[in-house]
Amino acid sequence: MSKYHFIAIGGIGMSGLAKYLLEDGHTVTGSDIADSKYIAKLRDLGAGVNIGHCEANLADDTDIVIKSSAIRDDNPELIKAKRLGIPVYHRSDLLEEIAKSAQDAGKCFIGFSGTHGKTTTSGLASYVLEKAGLKPSFVDGGIIPEINTNAQHKSGKYFIAELDESDGTIVKYYPDILVINNLEEDHVDFYKNGMSDLIKTFNQAVSQAKKVLINNDNKGTMQLSGDFITFGLNDADYVAKKLDSETIEILHKGSHLVTLKTQLAGIHNVYNILAVVAALNEAGVNTIGVNTMGKTSLAESDTKVNLAQVTQYIYPFTGMGRRFQKVCDINGISVYDDYAHHPTEIKATLEAAASKFGKENIVAVFQPHRYTRLQSLWNDFKSAFNNAGRVIVTDVYAASEDPIDGISGKNFAEDLEGSEYISGNMEVVAEKLMPSLKKGNVVIGLGAGTITALGKNLEKAGCVAS
Repeated sequence: MSKYHFIAIGGIGMSGLAKYLLEDGHTVTGSDIADSKYIAKLRDLGAGVNIGHCEANLADDTDIVIKSSAIRDDNPELIKAKRLGIPVYHRSDLLEEIAKSAQDAGKCFIGFSGTHGKTTTSGLASYVLEKAGLKPSFVDGGIIPEINTNAQHKSGKYFIAELDESDGTIVKYYPDILVINNLEEDHVDFYKNGMSDLIKTFNQAVSQAKKVLINNDNKGTMQLSGDFITFGLNDADYVAKKLDSETIEILHKGSHLVTLKTQLAGIHNVYNILAVVAALNEAGVNTIGVNTMGKTSLAESDTKVNLAQVTQYIYPFTGMGRRFQKVCDINGISVYDDYAHHPTEIKATLEAAASKFGKENIVAVFQPHRYTRLQSLWNDFKSAFNNAGRVIVTDVYAASEDPIDGISGKNFAEDLEGSEYISGNMEVVAEKLMPSLKKGNVVIGLGAGTITALGKNLEKAGCVAS
């Protein structure tokens, strides 16, 4: 077993990897600039975590150091690791190592990727397998609320992972099954030539997977080259037909496969569910045995678990953390938090919200994420808010980027007809917004940055006002 040290261990992605290693029997230490609930859970599992960065945090006998993309070259722990000759991994390197180890142990590696939906699909697949007693191992990009974790190491035959495309590291993996839900222009800070660079990267990823499932209805995925298993709403190997507001029938090659129910709203979630069901069917869920002790086995056993028994758990799944997640009610005002930071994601979230609550009640609070994304997708963002009755725009969350002249939350709000601009941090935004809200409003914070704190700050502002 190895000894790993994580610099910036408290983030959602890094903490998940650390948790997986601890459950696999490794020793884990780490550091971060602030304490968090994720760090508390790691300490409960035996990790040694220090707050603040200094050389003393890194033991001389550490085998591997893991760093996030946010760590600068002048970090004292990183400097010490290099001086001592300790290998330094990016978190994607560690996930690559974990995935290979899982495959070497006989697990089926299912990777979910694409511009949108990879956190929901990887989380949903992990959740239904876990609830069905198949003991999956997984590393997902968000917390699964119903089981309150984003990663685990268990004895079952499946390993599930969210594979990030934002920095091209998706080419590091060799999954047994690769699922690509959609592809659109994004992450222009990395993909300098837009879609052409993105497609080139995914074509390499496709060539490294044993099976590839793609959304047959998406223009981006249809630019890929290779032999694919397809899913979609019409002409595809796997087809989803919505029978009513909660019921979906899934066909495989024209024949009935399974009928299931879901609470997830929006057509984007029909695609997410279809992607998961297709992947699990291709992975052989219909043939796996589960013995009476709950341990998975490829051999004959006391109980057979078929796809219908697994997919029954789709209904209690209410979504991943920060995916249209209700965070509070304040005197008849509902507040939701959503990670949507791309125009397509915002459109999907607001469409689902409007169908449930009525457009006139929706108050969208948009925190643009990265200057480069706002600049490159400016016009797409302008058309993303049609299903909101009111739109508030905050300052840009830079995510370590330098400002770009003419690209700001204020300028965007001025260009987006009917929207309002509120400057300042989330506490200030909440204080300014709260007095104008009324009973029946549904406030949705949209973005990948500090907008996630909007709910608690609105609660605070509401208490002060009352």
